Amino acid sequence: MKLMAIDYGEKRVGIASTDEAGQFALPRAVWPNDEALLDKILRFKEEEGIAKIVIGESRDFKGVANPILSAIAEFKTELEKRGAEVVFHPEVLTTVEARRLQGQTPMTDASAAALILKHYLESQNRS
Repeated sequence: MKLMAIDYGEKRVGIASTDEAGQFALPRAVWPNDEALLDKILRFKEEEGIAKIVIGESRDFKGVANPILSAIAEFKTELEKRGAEVVFHPEVLTTVEARRLQGQTPMTDASAAALILKHYLESQNRS
């Protein structure tokens, strides 16, 4: 089953997906968070044969919701209204982790999405 992940930010949104076997998380794109975003994601989902979308559930170290989480929840609801299967996966500082691993690049947000997807896959393999 092929999955995709979203690292949702106010200005940019990182996109990652698994390989065909659903085993490896790969950074794919960084898109502006604008009025075309929802359609871009749904088109990508369709073209890539994505079965499920994983969105990073932005929280701090204490588990308290970050201010952006309400916008993320609204975006998740919009995707679900359009027929997408969407799940939250807890994420803390994935963009910081991506920067630490590779430095700041144009694909940092996509790498953060790949980390969210990697952690999601690991959690599914444990259960």
